[in-house]
Amino acid sequence: MKSLARRKFLQTLATGGAALGLANTGWASALNKQTLTAAADNRFKISLNAYSFNGPLTKGTTDLEAVMDFSAKTGFDAIDLTGYYFPGYPEVPTDEYIYRLKQKAHTLGLGISGTGIRNEFAEPNEARREAEILFVKKWIDAAAKLGAPVIRVFSGKTIPANHTWEQTEAWIVDAFQQCAAYGKQKGVIVAVQNHNDFIKTAAQTLDILKKVNSEWFGLVLDTGSFVTEEPYSEMAKAAPYAVNWQIKEKLNYQGRSEDMDLQKLAQIIHASPYRGYLPIETLSPGDPFEIVPPFLKKVKAYIG
Repeated sequence: MKSLARRKFLQTLATGGAALGLANTGWASALNKQTLTAAADNRFKISLNAYSFNGPLTKGTTDLEAVMDFSAKTGFDAIDLTGYYFPGYPEVPTDEYIYRLKQKAHTLGLGISGTGIRNEFAEPNEARREAEILFVKKWIDAAAKLGAPVIRVFSGKTIPANHTWEQTEAWIVDAFQQCAAYGKQKGVIVAVQNHNDFIKTAAQTLDILKKVNSEWFGLVLDTGSFVTEEPYSEMAKAAPYAVNWQIKEKLNYQGRSEDMDLQKLAQIIHASPYRGYLPIETLSPGDPFEIVPPFLKKVKAYIG
């Protein structure tokens, strides 16, 4: 029975492009070519992005260590220990605190899938951009000590007044190149998250990734933030560059709001070259201690 189920699963993946209704597109063709190999090498591990607990963490009604306990008990393989929730952020925490979390994760059997910070590279003032680059480098050091393989960063909020997208992109690319070079020295991959901010489309994302041109720079593919065009096609175009993910419950685009189609998403992820942590991030209002477990169950059913 297991063998039969597996054959059916592989057949489903092999026809993934047609199932998405995009069999004639270039990316669907590429998806089909990679599918069988990808499906035979399923090494995905489901992680919890700490932002799912943004409310309680911000209010101080819980802390990262409690969220780690929850993650282990609920069945996560790993956790993204987002920097915003470290004591004293945006300052880098003490080594003592970093190592305490690292030790706790090991004791709980949790991997650390990454960390993340808020930065702003769409900044016309060169001195301020340099300060932002230094800020990212300090947190790259923290990520290295923590054992996080990836640090999540942003491009910028928007195009500054009296400047063009191309001018702003040049500043951002230069900043990313400096950060990636430093990440290489410390063994930490620097990854930009598409966040419907300065970066809105897959084409813009890929343009930046190709211009940075570093194996130590990649994409945190935010499944909920390609909102200006058909989102699944956008995800598929960007998926070959993903070094980490953000799997969300909802899609909100072009005036529509709908549940994430986890079957479509699974086909895209399995067809990509990425193998590793798949962090989920729940944003629904309410108690994350109640919201997260059923979504984890759904994600595991389709992807894990």
